[in-house]
Amino acid sequence: MQSTTNPLLDILSGIAQRQIRVVDLTQTLDPDFPQIELPPEMGRCWPFRLEEISRYDDRGSAPYWNNFSCGEHTGTHFDAPIHWISGRNLPDNSTDTIPVEKMVAPACVIDCVKHARQNPDFLLTAEFLKNWEEENGRIPQDSWVLMRTDWSKRNDPAAYQNFDEEGQHTPGPATDAVRFMVQERNILGFGSECIGTDAGQAMHLRPPYPCHYYVHGAGKYGLQCLTNLDQLPSTGSVIFSAPLKIKQGSGSPLRVLAFVCDG
Repeated sequence: MQSTTNPLLDILSGIAQRQIRVVDLTQTLDPDFPQIELPPEMGRCWPFRLEEISRYDDRGSAPYWNNFSCGEHTGTHFDAPIHWISGRNLPDNSTDTIPVEKMVAPACVIDCVKHARQNPDFLLTAEFLKNWEEENGRIPQDSWVLMRTDWSKRNDPAAYQNFDEEGQHTPGPATDAVRFMVQERNILGFGSECIGTDAGQAMHLRPPYPCHYYVHGAGKYGLQCLTNLDQLPSTGSVIFSAPLKIKQGSGSPLRVLAFVCDG
């Protein structure tokens, strides 16, 4: 790739020459995609619904278009700090006020596939992260930490949710891992292939839902329902994640793209 005086054009040239690969980390948003389920006292998130307005017919001969409705935390979505009580009083804490430069950041991908396959309640620990750093280098400040579990390969909604009489069973970070990422590495945010950034049984941790509590309390962000993390390197990719600009929005469905240098 021949460099120009404009680095933005260099990026476009790299994509055109297939030296930079663009990876879609987003699940398709449709009515069959399962919505997040929380204890009844926390309310209910609307599932995605699509209503056809017209499709080249007597309702409108030229346009095809739809109305849709869903909760802010539906499908592949972004969590803003205001989403949790610990982040409610922070500045720039909603989707309409987050600085736009925060929407482009490097990513570290933590491979937990084997552990999640063996134990759906697997918790990513601080020790696991430190061992990862020994092989891949220190987690950079203001980077995304993405927990790869291949959970997104579960195509059956029931298997993806993974409920039984005890509740939901999905992997996520342990309390000490969240503290380590936030307090010692000052990450930008945490991302998961599961339906929430916290583990399915995280209500039993202390504090309950530690990823939400510490990440959002520190003004950091969350991404969930990611996919295609198996196409990213452990380090070196750049993530573009821009939520909808909803006034006082606690979160938003969004398209998450990763840029990977193959040149």
